[in-house]
Amino acid sequence: MQNLKTQTKQRPRSVRYAICIDNQEYPTSLEILKLYRIVPDHAAEKDGDLRVLDESGEDYLYPANYFVQVELPRQTIRVLNKSIARFVPSTT
Repeated sequence: MQNLKTQTKQRPRSVRYAICIDNQEYPTSLEILKLYRIVPDHAAEKDGDLRVLDESGEDYLYPANYFVQVELPRQTIRVLNKSIARFVPSTT
């Protein structure tokens, strides 16, 4: 018999991050080599854009080629998410 927690446990959503590698058209909005949290926006991604959270907690669209997406260890993502939660109302 399986544990009920195992049966009802839902898989967490995949949180994605990207590092800015180009800020040519947005030098005041994007910082080179800065890590940004990606906000899911499938329509934007189909158009070649990424929606990311900036320092103000607002999300904006930028060209996807301005970023390189990175995979981070789960523990690192947990720490980043806790930090973001202190400054940004719910991003989900």
